Amino acid sequence: MTYIVNDKCIKCKLMDCVEVCPVDCFYEGKNMLVIKPEECIDCGVCEPECPVDAIKADTESGSEKWLEINKQYSEIWPNITEKKDPPADHEKFKDEQDKFEKYFKENI
Repeated sequence: MTYIVNDKCIKCKLMDCVEVCPVDCFYEGKNMLVIKPEECIDCGVCEPECPVDAIKADTESGSEKWLEINKQYSEIWPNITEKKDPPADHEKFKDEQDKFEKYFKENI
């Protein structure tokens, strides 16, 4: 098992999870974070830290897509080890649905 970041992170990027990760397995894209599954030690400390509920175990239903996205982009995006400020307008995107289709950006 590993943890993954899903589309709830897109345009929110609150980064409380980065601060608690003991193995620094988070990677930062333009408008979301991902977890590198091979580095995640399944400790679970990041999951309750996410205020938008964007971190889930890869064993949850529907997580297959997100496991692949986390694998793919953790190979491309830079590692992040320190919390940064979230986007200024993050609050308005907090409860929005279908953010991947609307806002996902591959580049950093």
